[in-house]
Amino acid sequence: MPTHFYILLSFVLFVIGSVGVLLRRNALIVLMGVELQLNAANLAFLAFSRALGDQKGHVFSFFVIALAAAEAAVGLAILVGLYRIRQTVNLDESRAMKG
Repeated sequence: MPTHFYILLSFVLFVIGSVGVLLRRNALIVLMGVELQLNAANLAFLAFSRALGDQKGHVFSFFVIALAAAEAAVGLAILVGLYRIRQTVNLDESRAMKG
């Protein structure tokens, strides 16, 4: 399969993730949008790595996967704490971080 198909798919996934981050107010949807953006970047890294015959894209993808796992763990921990305090995960209602 040609590389431009992978890049086009990566672009579409990144745009969907960006729409989720920018337009939704539910914190879980925002976190899923960020994860989708990171996976789109992984797909682009791997597509270019395959096209160029280089293994550096695989290394970057592993780093991005580790970063995404840390982001998901920290983000979900913050959401659980926010839900315990505010009883909501709506970002508009949780702007003020008062107890």
